[in-house]
Amino acid sequence: MKVISTEIEEVKIIKPKVFGDARGFFKETWSRNRYIEAGIELTFVQDNVSSSSKGVLRGLHYQHPQGQAKLISVLRGEVLDVVVDVRVGSPTFGKYVSTILSEDNHRQFYVPIGFAHGFCVLSEMALFSYKCTEFYNAQTEGGVLWNDPDLGIDWPVDNPSLSEKDLNQPRLRDIPKEKLPVYEGAVVDGV
Repeated sequence: MKVISTEIEEVKIIKPKVFGDARGFFKETWSRNRYIEAGIELTFVQDNVSSSSKGVLRGLHYQHPQGQAKLISVLRGEVLDVVVDVRVGSPTFGKYVSTILSEDNHRQFYVPIGFAHGFCVLSEMALFSYKCTEFYNAQTEGGVLWNDPDLGIDWPVDNPSLSEKDLNQPRLRDIPKEKLPVYEGAVVDGV
């Protein structure tokens, strides 16, 4: 497997080895030892799969204080996947990284704790898979408005299909600091 660095050091794109021929393909999607060797040491407790149609945008979601790291991939179709650093005191606070994930490129996206995550479906349908390091907890769920102008995310749709919850998320600057994760080593007043 190949680990690709991004503009935000902690966020990684992983390209697994894919062995294919006329019959199809085989790939290893998780091997604890290989990921530890690559500097990504995770213990997963929950796997999720979602199905969405073209133009659906889900996100931007995070959990705090019970954070979740995620290892994301697309089993069918294609999505634009986006992560935003929401860690108070981080040198990359409010910055985002995006990548295309698809059944053809086989890429995985590693989303560390402290990042908001979202995706937009580019194909007619997408089957989206993600492994989580913590159980989902509705009491610790937070979100950022998908089109927050301060973030400047270049989404591929102007009028996506959104849930009511995602339509009404706050801008990042309007979220109280105590409702956001803190960057390790940061000195933040009131947090």
